[in-house]
Amino acid sequence: MTESKESTVRLLITCPDQPGIVAAVSGFLHRKNANIIHSDQHSTDPEGGRFFMRNEFFLPGLGMEGLDSLRQEFIDEVTNGFVMDWSFSPVWNPKKMVIFCSKVDHALMELLWRWKRGDLETEISMVISNHPDRREAVEHFGVPFHHVPMGPTLRDKVSAEDTMIELMEGQVDLIVLARYMQILTPDFVTRYNRMIINIHHSFLPAFVGADPYRRAHERGVKLIGATAHYVTQKLDEGPIIEQDVIRVTHSHGIDDLKRLGADIERHVLARAVKWHLEDRVIVDGNKTIVFRR
Repeated sequence: MTESKESTVRLLITCPDQPGIVAAVSGFLHRKNANIIHSDQHSTDPEGGRFFMRNEFFLPGLGMEGLDSLRQEFIDEVTNGFVMDWSFSPVWNPKKMVIFCSKVDHALMELLWRWKRGDLETEISMVISNHPDRREAVEHFGVPFHHVPMGPTLRDKVSAEDTMIELMEGQVDLIVLARYMQILTPDFVTRYNRMIINIHHSFLPAFVGADPYRRAHERGVKLIGATAHYVTQKLDEGPIIEQDVIRVTHSHGIDDLKRLGADIERHVLARAVKWHLEDRVIVDGNKTIVFRR
């Protein structure tokens, strides 16, 4: 890791919009001899709206102890003047990611491949699956693989989730559902609130349930796509992080649609995961503010 990364921190802020927010934050960082190397802001309305900010700053020699002191100083000198939700995230301490998958592997392999080549700023703690099929592929990347079967009853599901919780203890900041074909219980979702990202096709709510590509083909759809979102208690209705579409025609068969759908799913999921890991996403109610590059 370079010295600049070891001393770089990301600051995320959400608060009611009012004059002086940027001045207060930048003035504080200037007094601490921090160099702001990237800054994004967004206001929903300059009069009575919500204000969002993402700052990336460099402060030589800053470690975890120094960051703790900086947090307290930020509370004393800045946040007392505003009704502010905020967080400091040290770049030198990458988030720990756990991937859930089932049998389909395109989203899983995309994440593993991007992580291996250094495109994802994370530490993959493990892969957990309700099927054993992907063990060899995952372990080829040097990532631990855990097979946790999922029975048909609610008791089976709760027992499996308890096992997963135990496996992940102290090793998870983000859970990615890479085509994990199980519905998580409300208690599990609540435990990992805003820490679970899912990917699915964009036919919802038109083609809910089994075999959506066949039904979409029968309907003659002209666009297919994918949606990546945070998981909430309402199935597939969490805050959307990223979406994309591709045009199709009458000449595309069902297998063509599935292949194109898988391709767009893996790219959309990878972008959403990358932006979350880089602290580019702020949740605002049931939508997100995404500071893309």
